[in-house]
Amino acid sequence: MQSAAVSITLISFVFTLLLILWRPRGLNEAIPATFGAILVILSGAVSMQDVLQITTTVSGAAITIMATIVMAIVLESFGFFVWAAEGLAIRARGSGIRLFWYVNLLCFLMTLFFNNDGSILITTPILLIMLQHLGLKTRQKIPYLLSGALVATASSAPIGVSNIVNLIALKIVHMDLYMQTLMMFVPATLGLLFLVTLMFIYFYRQLPKKIPLSVSIPQHPIASHPLRHSIDDRSSRKFSNRFMGYVLLFVFFVRLSLFAGSYFHLPIEWIAVAGSLLLLSWRWIYLKMPPKDVLTKIPWHILIFAFGMYVIIYGLNNIGLTNMLIHVFQPLVSGDLLNASLLMGGLISLLSTFFNNHPALMVGTMTLTHMDLDPLTLKIAYLASVIGSDIGSLLLPIGTLASLLWLHILKQYKVKLSWKDYIKVTLVVIPPTVIFTLICLAFWITWLYPLIK
Repeated sequence: MQSAAVSITLISFVFTLLLILWRPRGLNEAIPATFGAILVILSGAVSMQDVLQITTTVSGAAITIMATIVMAIVLESFGFFVWAAEGLAIRARGSGIRLFWYVNLLCFLMTLFFNNDGSILITTPILLIMLQHLGLKTRQKIPYLLSGALVATASSAPIGVSNIVNLIALKIVHMDLYMQTLMMFVPATLGLLFLVTLMFIYFYRQLPKKIPLSVSIPQHPIASHPLRHSIDDRSSRKFSNRFMGYVLLFVFFVRLSLFAGSYFHLPIEWIAVAGSLLLLSWRWIYLKMPPKDVLTKIPWHILIFAFGMYVIIYGLNNIGLTNMLIHVFQPLVSGDLLNASLLMGGLISLLSTFFNNHPALMVGTMTLTHMDLDPLTLKIAYLASVIGSDIGSLLLPIGTLASLLWLHILKQYKVKLSWKDYIKVTLVVIPPTVIFTLICLAFWITWLYPLIK
């Protein structure tokens, strides 16, 4: 590799990172990532063949994310967000404390139903609609919005299918989805409970102790459907509940199909596309709404950002990043299972925080496959990398696509939340959660592995 290519790649990386963190005049993060990627390609650190390889690697995840976004847009037009917001407020029964736990349970379940990006796209509008009509002040909204976003994103750790990058990495280390779930579900779920508890303690004084018993939210598209004409309110509510039940059943079926598709080695992006197209067609027939709004509502810049960061970190890999990581970490990771968990989880947390978790986990996984580790250490190190990618990456908003989607939605709803407000919370709750989860992972697998090998 020529020294000029190495220098340009390093300079591009540094300046891209500085601009993303600084964000002068609200600069969109996709712009520095794109220019940085172009410079890395022009330097020769990433060839056109590499770009094609990156495109092949990223395309499946990008298609799945877009299909999930389409599903969320369709659900919004059905009035699902409004319906769910009403139900959430009613179940809180006038308690802001109870609402906090319900919000985080909803975000956890939605990530299991969809994935972390889909959960953000669905739960954030639900919470925004509900909190607005509860009449809460901005300061009182933040605990629900931020805790919900962190839990929705972190909840992709227990099950591999909840995060596309996890599935891509699974193929690299030759671990099937069921083994990953068996080894990861318990420690990752314990980590999530720990995270929610920390946030509850942190936000306790901000949480309103009393909230209205119910909310009055404007009608949604289903309310005007001809089948509901001239029926009383009680029958109208039954109609909405039945309709939304069918929608949720369909979404659950698509979710199971993704899991089944990964088991039979089918491209899960095409299953996601088929599900979103069916739902889109259902909306067109049922509500007479053509799909043209989908193109304008998809946040394309987030996909551009992810691709740009992938190119930059691929360039770093080509100039020797992976070799350096192998040289430094192989003797440390090989020595002890707890060390393997803490070191790889910490490394990927750091890389994900600044590079975004998609390329960071890929580099971490490629590094692991060249360390010549024994099977048990490889599994722990890989799963620790996933914890770093899914939870440790939440320290900064650029760490995950889901966090960027969340900020995009808040901006659409004119809710102001600065990076300072975000980091002030994550600096307190994310590092201890990552350490706790990595320790749980090491002890859980040490106990479990002799029973299943």
